[in-house]
Amino acid sequence: MAAAHDVRFCTHCATPLARIAAEEDGGLRERLRCPACGWTHWNNPVPVLAAIIECTDRDGRLLLARNAAWSGRLFALVTGFMEAGETPESGMRREIAEETSLEVESLSLVGVYDFQRMNQLIVAYHARAHGEVRLSPELAEYRLFAPAEVRCWPAGTGFALADWLRARGHDPVFVDLPARR
Repeated sequence: MAAAHDVRFCTHCATPLARIAAEEDGGLRERLRCPACGWTHWNNPVPVLAAIIECTDRDGRLLLARNAAWSGRLFALVTGFMEAGETPESGMRREIAEETSLEVESLSLVGVYDFQRMNQLIVAYHARAHGEVRLSPELAEYRLFAPAEVRCWPAGTGFALADWLRARGHDPVFVDLPARR
């Protein structure tokens, strides 16, 4: 995902963007703007859907997956971007089906979490699902965990998993993530 500093040119006239302050909502706000036509790069957070998938046909174990693009062996929630024209719920059902082939029985909202490092707003759901797991090429592998066995990570979707565990009477255990390079 492109960060604000990766956007360099106006999408309307191709002029290089500059940090320019302008009056917004009663105050000056500096943003990347086009000095030629005035276009503003708003850099708003992107909505991302995340699923805590409880496999009802596997003793209620949770499915965590490893993204094929990740280095290391971190297993996390199944996530994906909302598409235009869909609700968060329909997008979550679509992502689960696309990435795992599981059939969703029910969805319930866990919460909404900011993930500022990636400029994302995470909408997390608890999904009860069943079926044969067939991973999309986006996911390298998956594992099933009893709720008491999962370890949370101190970022983004890890906070959603921790809240879900607390709501079910489990004290979440957090792991240390390796330092980013």
